[in-house]
Amino acid sequence: MTDTLYDVAIAGGGPAGYTAAIRGAQYGLKVALIDKSARLGGTCLHVGCIPTKALLFNAEIWGHVQHAAAFGIEGLGAPTLNWAAVLSRKDAIVNKHVKGLDFLMKKHKITVLQGSGRLTGPAQAGIHTVEVAAASGLMQLQARHVILATGSEAKLLPGLQPGPRILTNIEILSLPQPPASLIVIGAGAVGLEFSSIFRSFGAEVSLLEFLPRIAPVEDEDISKELTRLFKKRGIDVSTGARVEQVEETETGVRVRFTDAYGKPQVKEAEKVLVAVGRAGRTADLGLEKTRIQLDRGLIPVNEAQETAEPGVFAIGDIVSGLPQLAHVGMMSGMVAAAQIAGRPFRPVRRDRIPGCTYTEPQIGSVGLTEAQAREKGYTVKVGKFPFAGNSKATIVGCHDGFVKIVSDAQYGEILGVHILGPQATELIAEAVAVLELEGTVEEMMCTIHAHPTLAESMLDAYAAVHAMAINA
Repeated sequence: MTDTLYDVAIAGGGPAGYTAAIRGAQYGLKVALIDKSARLGGTCLHVGCIPTKALLFNAEIWGHVQHAAAFGIEGLGAPTLNWAAVLSRKDAIVNKHVKGLDFLMKKHKITVLQGSGRLTGPAQAGIHTVEVAAASGLMQLQARHVILATGSEAKLLPGLQPGPRILTNIEILSLPQPPASLIVIGAGAVGLEFSSIFRSFGAEVSLLEFLPRIAPVEDEDISKELTRLFKKRGIDVSTGARVEQVEETETGVRVRFTDAYGKPQVKEAEKVLVAVGRAGRTADLGLEKTRIQLDRGLIPVNEAQETAEPGVFAIGDIVSGLPQLAHVGMMSGMVAAAQIAGRPFRPVRRDRIPGCTYTEPQIGSVGLTEAQAREKGYTVKVGKFPFAGNSKATIVGCHDGFVKIVSDAQYGEILGVHILGPQATELIAEAVAVLELEGTVEEMMCTIHAHPTLAESMLDAYAAVHAMAINA
């Protein structure tokens, strides 16, 4: 048993956990952060958001180099891809930010313990005891509050195990060289991004999605146009595809599936990526000794991120009802820290969470889709503006895609913004702020956007709600 009494002990050192730790320390709380890895950052930093986006940026640069002559840059010869250097750069980016987290822990005087944290039961006299399984053995620490932030891991299809040919997001980030061919099972953000990456690097990519459309959480117009653009890039897209079998062959993998018309199909490739979703890491947390009852493997919480067990909070990917996104975990961590410190907070709102997919072209969205708005009973007015009419899009050579505004016809309130196009993941920040402030179409039509910028496409899209876009 450690002698120190902590205000809060946090199990999990990914974005949710380390953000809660830092914010708690900023509030003056004494914080212990427990993580099973020797390096903080969790899935996002090591095998998720950060390394994936590093590869996507490399893919973008590779695309520009291949078309350098169109920008007046000649004499480069035939470009060659140094994959080892690509991986080295990715790893250097990860290492830089691991060191940054180590610095922040020291700066805020946060105690970091390597091991797996586990609840031992309800608080006794207001004090929780957390068991930590470390390499040196078991230890216990005491805290007035506990935050569970253990994250998630990739789901696999029944009977499959990851290996050199059957990949999850972890294995695919360390391939010794890009595959010549790749089958991707699942067309959510992970599947879409890796399809985009390896198609850019020359792989023959087949994308299989069980649901009727790719990017199924996005507005239907986004899914439809992205499908067209992926096919234009040479990506073979099959929706309504039910995978029946994945097997290894002498040269790679074979996937048998039933297509949308009920016909059996077979595809072969060098590798297969399974990207069918993620499961929260809620096992072996001692939940059976508490009042917490899982909802389909995830932990229900209230608006303050409190669980059914007094003094125990849950944040990030293990929370029921919230999307498994790093920025959601971060904000939910800040909410929990504020509640513990007795500070004001704003709950995480599902309809204010931006979704970003870093494909080529990118997707950025927030709020209600057109279909969702109609289902909720709104009288909907939609504005849509293509990047083909935006001068900055012409300058950067990225004309594909559009901005779509979903608004309430009665009051003009903006209900949702959906972007497919260049820098969509950056442009969406404006839309998040607009929805947070309950902005209207009329207000945003009168908000000056600098020229020439990609952001001007937002201005034209707001105006398009009333058929008044200048550049369309």
